[in-house]
Amino acid sequence: MSFNRNPTCATGGRWKLKPWSALLKDKDHGWSPLLWVLYLGFFFIDPVLSHASLRIWLLDGLGALIFLILYFGLLFFENPYRLGHIAGMILLGLLYQPINQGACTFFIFAAAILPFCMATQAAAWLGLGVIGAVAAVEGLLLHVAGWALFYLVLFPVIIGAGNTFNAERTRMNRKLRKANEEIEHLAKVAERERIARDLHDVLGHTLSVISLKSELAGKLMDRDRQRAEKEIREVSEISRQALSDVRDAIRGYRAKGLAAELAQAKSTLETAGLSVQCDAATTIKVPALQESVLSLALREGVTNVVRHANARSCRVRLEQQNGSCRLEIHDDGLGFVTAEGNGLRGMRERVEMLGGTLMRSNQSGTKLTITLPLKDVAFKEPV
Repeated sequence: MSFNRNPTCATGGRWKLKPWSALLKDKDHGWSPLLWVLYLGFFFIDPVLSHASLRIWLLDGLGALIFLILYFGLLFFENPYRLGHIAGMILLGLLYQPINQGACTFFIFAAAILPFCMATQAAAWLGLGVIGAVAAVEGLLLHVAGWALFYLVLFPVIIGAGNTFNAERTRMNRKLRKANEEIEHLAKVAERERIARDLHDVLGHTLSVISLKSELAGKLMDRDRQRAEKEIREVSEISRQALSDVRDAIRGYRAKGLAAELAQAKSTLETAGLSVQCDAATTIKVPALQESVLSLALREGVTNVVRHANARSCRVRLEQQNGSCRLEIHDDGLGFVTAEGNGLRGMRERVEMLGGTLMRSNQSGTKLTITLPLKDVAFKEPV
């Protein structure tokens, strides 16, 4: 027999009934405790065999009713007095043993349930020792001998001893489930944060490009209508691509590659009216995760230049240094005086998760340097 209860034995609680569904949803034993109560039938063997009088039957029936209240109270009351319920079962055993040798059933139930109400195995063993001692004193006072003494003293302790290991396993399973639930929760939080960072990078960059091209088209409408129409078409294409990027970001598979991001960064800076110098390999082979992080960092860095730098020129450099990839974005703008925003903070988190570093300095404008370890994956040399 085993009995799945809270691993800590509360000393009190609210006398509120739990629904049947709470027992059925128990992940360790489900509805099986409802079957274990059938062991109470052993309590009635002695009055049947001894042809007990009506008075004894009524007393036995009252004892069984009290036991059922104690037993089902453990199952269906919110935060019951668990040790009090177990003590009540032991008391029933003491009171009924003189008139019914089957009262050892109460000691057996108490010993079987006790390990599941204790926080540790040591406490359970101590409790079983107390139950065994109480039953032994009762047996000596009543001059119980033979098998009757075995079922009164030793059998409850044996059942309880077996349940100490079951209870420990139940506690370990419960802790494991709790840990898995916590891991699942943290994974969901991390995924939400990833999506938030990715959407910030995607929409921040894209909306900046759309804004630039829209303003440029408005200025060119009267002077160069053909160029203005070209810019508007590109706005439409960028908008459709942005929608695709948002969907891909949510799925976690957005990756156009560094070459495409470098080309897009150059186009964005030139549209904003900056002079651009791009020193980078046309084809770079890096692990997919590092490439994704570098692409996002490049996009966010260029977006910040366009939005905040008020620069006239920008240099983008991508190179290999001692087994690491180094991305540098350097503009000749106003520099920075504020703390990191959400975009830069998200960029730093991504980089540091891969063991890299992000440095920002006021050096004739703003210089952003990102270094990521490539491990054993090497670059292809610039063409």
